[in-house]
Amino acid sequence: MQFVYALRSKGVTDARTLVAMERTDRARFVKGHFANRAYEDMPLPIACGQTISQPSVVGLMTQALKVQPRDKVLEVGTGSGYQAVILSHLARRVYTVDRHKRLVQEARKLFEEMDLTNITAITADGSHGLPEQAPFDRIVVTAAAEDPPGPLLAQLKPGGIMVLPVGQSDTVQSLIRVTRTDGGFDYEELRPVRFVPLVEGLGAD
Repeated sequence: MQFVYALRSKGVTDARTLVAMERTDRARFVKGHFANRAYEDMPLPIACGQTISQPSVVGLMTQALKVQPRDKVLEVGTGSGYQAVILSHLARRVYTVDRHKRLVQEARKLFEEMDLTNITAITADGSHGLPEQAPFDRIVVTAAAEDPPGPLLAQLKPGGIMVLPVGQSDTVQSLIRVTRTDGGFDYEELRPVRFVPLVEGLGAD
């Protein structure tokens, strides 16, 4: 319960999001000498020079997505797989892509161990989205781009929502929510954040 109280105190109030996060043990995604800090509200290093985001930010992003039970969701930036597992409790299908093959393989193994059959993890350049599975009801990006990538906007269904950090440097970034309307896109700024940059191309590992 301590975990849930901490999330609530940071503004995560959506009941479905809180239940999904309570069901997802963050300790399974943090390895090595940071394992004992898995329940702290802080980002932690993982393989390939990436990080697992702090739980309150994961919660706020998940809440902002407003995922519905029938939704098909794309996550750009699998990382440890933590966010994908939370989404899998909320959506019908989750596609998650990462440029690092090693991260995708490790996450895949975890999804199998957890018996989660509605997540598909793919090694790909996330800045291009996943055209073969588009359109998506929801898209979440866990790395910062200067602007919302055009291919991702194009893969959002009308009425769909994308949540992502946007900013030119790692010091000034905003979490924004983009909603696709009949006439175009609505942009809403949510809060300041800090994320690793969204990099094009595949990783070396």
